[in-house]
Amino acid sequence: MTALAVRRAGRTAGRPRPWLYLLPSAAVLVPLFGYPLYMLGLLSVFDYRQAQVSGGQPSTFIGFGNYATLFGDARFWQVLLQTVAFAAALVAATLAVGAALAVLLTRVGPVPRTALSLAALGAWAAPAMTGSTVWMFLFDADLGLVNQVLGLEGFNWFYDRWVSFGVVGATIVWHSFPLVMVTLYAGIQAIPASVLEAAGLDGASAWQSFWKIIVPLLRPLVAIVVIQSVIWDFKVFTQIYVMTHGGGVAGQNTVLNVYAYQTAFGSSEYGLGSAIAVVMTLILLVITLLYIRALYRGGERL
Repeated sequence: MTALAVRRAGRTAGRPRPWLYLLPSAAVLVPLFGYPLYMLGLLSVFDYRQAQVSGGQPSTFIGFGNYATLFGDARFWQVLLQTVAFAAALVAATLAVGAALAVLLTRVGPVPRTALSLAALGAWAAPAMTGSTVWMFLFDADLGLVNQVLGLEGFNWFYDRWVSFGVVGATIVWHSFPLVMVTLYAGIQAIPASVLEAAGLDGASAWQSFWKIIVPLLRPLVAIVVIQSVIWDFKVFTQIYVMTHGGGVAGQNTVLNVYAYQTAFGSSEYGLGSAIAVVMTLILLVITLLYIRALYRGGERL
């Protein structure tokens, strides 16, 4: 061992390891989330229906039978593909709107900045149920303000699959963009002004400064909001269920979380519904780990 390594070891010997600071939070979060996940996985390997819930029949262990049924169902793969595409579009739209408004906050005066921040925080604080109901009334075919303004009397925004997804997606982005806006605005404000001034003196335009300086410096924050957006948008439930009345015409707007709810509570297939929830959890876990791994390979640290 070299002298430099010995000195480094001596400096860090008396310091607690970083993961020790996570133990208090882990002591609360692991039981809080671990037990429900354990029960979810346990139910997914049993034939657990209404008869078992009421105690009329014993639960039967079927192993991966629910998963075999699920993966052999064409409806599941259709809903999964639809959910992935919808969530990807929502993440991209939320990031674009939030980033654009974060940059706008740095360019406007105190009064419009305060007004925009309060409006965004109001959207952020609104419960999903309340916001979904308000947006549903705005786009009502008969009494909706949108139809009256656009002169589209009697137009049903929730009849066509893609139009309905567009309206619901706009509602979700309205709920989600304030987090991205506030997070990125705080990151932009933390960038030293001298760095941007130096870039300007070197001849960089505002657009070049944004892409060459601001974006690379904000990459860890972007990673955080992207991961959070993926998790939230992939498991969206309230907006779809409320605004499309359970999944739209003939279930055309069904996403995976709504599909799990309908399977478990609509059809009383609690074991199969639990299997869908387990698959959702694993997909989100894999997406998050892959994204973090890509960041670490690029030299970034969260």
